Amino acid sequence: MIRKVLKKTSSRSEKLDKFLDKYNLSREFFGVSRRSITKGVWIGLFWGFIPMPMQMVAVVLSTFAFRFNVPIAIAMVWLSNPITMPPMYYMEYLTGNLLLGREGLENIELTMEWFSEHFDEILVPLYVGTSFYSVIVSTIIYFLVNWLWIKSVHEEKRVRKERHKQKIKKLLKRKTPINHPIEKESELDAGHEDDERK
Repeated sequence: MIRKVLKKTSSRSEKLDKFLDKYNLSREFFGVSRRSITKGVWIGLFWGFIPMPMQMVAVVLSTFAFRFNVPIAIAMVWLSNPITMPPMYYMEYLTGNLLLGREGLENIELTMEWFSEHFDEILVPLYVGTSFYSVIVSTIIYFLVNWLWIKSVHEEKRVRKERHKQKIKKLLKRKTPINHPIEKESELDAGHEDDERK
């Protein structure tokens, strides 16, 4: 579904071309292909999971090393926002403590103020947990999106083949000769006459 929406959006390329020409931007960073989209998801989540300022700048700097859909990556980064950051950091902090075998602090408040005030105390477990989500979880999601994209392509091909078969069947039915009703009646009359003669 998402793949079809992205494909339709990319097909309206006149406005996009004007925008890219105006700001001298490369089209490959706005491409709608499996590799471009999946890499965009991966890079966006990679930076989005990391507690750091200027995550979008990090996405743009990543274009020097990778070719990916930048708008998709930026959209993934924005999954980490002022509303989602506290529970996200809490989840990463708990994961870090679990990996390190620590108990961690008590009476944690899910506010940015609390995390800022206790940053020095939670630094190590927070970034250990961050590395788990930033590297491992984002990579799992990358492969999941890649698999869903391929599955969507195969499903679309299957539907097309099925529709093609149905069209062929309809055409064959139209071309098949149908006995005329008058001929059927004459055959029935002839049959009755034969019965009467017998």
